[in-house]
Amino acid sequence: MTHANDVAVGIVGLGGIGHHHAAKLVDRGATLVGGMDIDADARRRFHEEFDVHAYEDESDLYEDCDAVLITTPNRFHEQYAVSALEAGLDVLLEKPLAHTVESAERIAEAARDAEGFCMIGFNNRFAEPVQVLKGYQEEGRFGETTHVEANYVRRRGVPGRGSWFTSEAVAGGGALIDIGVHAIDLALYFLDHPEVVEVSGETRSEFGGRDDYTFVHMWGDDDGPEGFDVEDSASAFIRGADGNTVSLEVAWATNRPTNDEFVIRGTEAGATFDRGSDELTLHESTAFDDDHHHFSDAEIETRESDSHAAEQVAFLDAVAAGEAPDINTIDEALSVQRVIDAIYRSSERGEAVRLD
Repeated sequence: MTHANDVAVGIVGLGGIGHHHAAKLVDRGATLVGGMDIDADARRRFHEEFDVHAYEDESDLYEDCDAVLITTPNRFHEQYAVSALEAGLDVLLEKPLAHTVESAERIAEAARDAEGFCMIGFNNRFAEPVQVLKGYQEEGRFGETTHVEANYVRRRGVPGRGSWFTSEAVAGGGALIDIGVHAIDLALYFLDHPEVVEVSGETRSEFGGRDDYTFVHMWGDDDGPEGFDVEDSASAFIRGADGNTVSLEVAWATNRPTNDEFVIRGTEAGATFDRGSDELTLHESTAFDDDHHHFSDAEIETRESDSHAAEQVAFLDAVAAGEAPDINTIDEALSVQRVIDAIYRSSERGEAVRLD
């Protein structure tokens, strides 16, 4: 059987996240064979840093690869994911699945017909506290998991205004599709990806379009409000077919403290996972008799982990084994994309949206 480190890997999209993935591949001794980008400067920088070929056309890269990581802006996910799948390659596609639900559905259709598989880059699932929490859940420690409070809130952290992140045409949206996609995926993962039947949401643009916006941190340069036409926060409520629910708070910028907590509520116990600090706390109660209960909040120590590196390991192991992974599947990603689309539609209409 092929060893994971012998899998020939290419990267499509040689910006920041492309370099991030490439560096982790090299660190673990994987076989990075090249990259592809339409930008000549990006190709030059990639070649200089990693000493591999950088191509302008993806078909030239695909000839050298067993698998590719696609890290382009959202609008171009479909173009490169579909072409890679049609070339018989396995694909790790960075989140979100696409910039629109229609594009996401076309990628999913191509994946169903392909020889290879498409895994989606929801790296937070591979964080060690998430895996520990999921293990407790599968053991039945929480009983029935009924509700997840999902928060991914920055106080002031709009990405570079004028970059593709703040362009609806290229990204498909703002904070919701950028960081909210992680929060929705993780919440649905904790609920074992239920059938979502109804979504109510509101998106807001209150900071990114202001001349007086003052940031704490910003990924990229600030070209001002003219380059910002997306939402910077979203609030939503998601209902599953069996009555399980998700409350969602997402923001690039808002007048409240930063919050990265996921609170999991079950019939027998619950948990709080802080995505920012990797802290995991279990909330349990023990009955001594009819009149006395002991309530405890236990901090669970987990080993340090690199979720992107662990995600790459799962992907390359699956490629080497010739079997599609059973985690971060395209059908799960399509479900997340449909929820995002429903939140945008609910906000536009001012009412809840049914997903039938």
